[in-house]
Amino acid sequence: MKAFPALSWSNHQLGSSSRMQGNGFLAIWSDVSAAQETDYLHWLTREHTQERLGVQGFLAVRVFKAQLDGVHRFLIVYELEDATALAGQPYLDRLNAPTPWSQRIMPILQNFARGGGRRVASAGHGRGGVVAALRFAADELPAAGVVERLVGHDRIAAAHLLETDRARTGIKTSEKGLRANDGAFDGLLLIEGLDQAAVRAALGAVPWPAADAPPLYTMVFALAASR
Repeated sequence: MKAFPALSWSNHQLGSSSRMQGNGFLAIWSDVSAAQETDYLHWLTREHTQERLGVQGFLAVRVFKAQLDGVHRFLIVYELEDATALAGQPYLDRLNAPTPWSQRIMPILQNFARGGGRRVASAGHGRGGVVAALRFAADELPAAGVVERLVGHDRIAAAHLLETDRARTGIKTSEKGLRANDGAFDGLLLIEGLDQAAVRAALGAVPWPAADAPPLYTMVFALAASR
């Protein structure tokens, strides 16, 4: 296995009093089959996230699994110093030289969506174990004040409004070429709560355009860069 720069847990960075680091983000969704899930998770937690956090500008990562029956859907949220990391040469070098394990994993990912950019607004303290992640088109993105309203709800720890930089996210790379179709979005709202009921209740404060309620996610892994 390829060696990457040493990483470690950081109580200062991932502690209960912290929230998202930096002013940038990268969010990635994908589904895998039940038979592929263990290999995917080993790749993600034993190689891929370590590789990414070795890139200048990548500060921390959290991995979430959707609470959906019969669907193995994962959400990865990277915290970046700022959006320029998405188009920086160190990151592009990694994207254009995927490891053998990445070359095996990328083609199996289904319902893949990826977007990164800047953090518009955040409110609250700490990190919740249950998260709602709402993707928006540009004309549907709520106003920044929504995050303050959300953290006023019971048992909501934090809320973040994020805006995608399509130009930086859309750069063509060797790794992107390994996947069939990448979905995209213009904005993202993360609602972090202490339990499912609290996050479901808070969702009522958000103008959500879809007919169905969005799935909730639970955190399964977290790592911070140590530099």
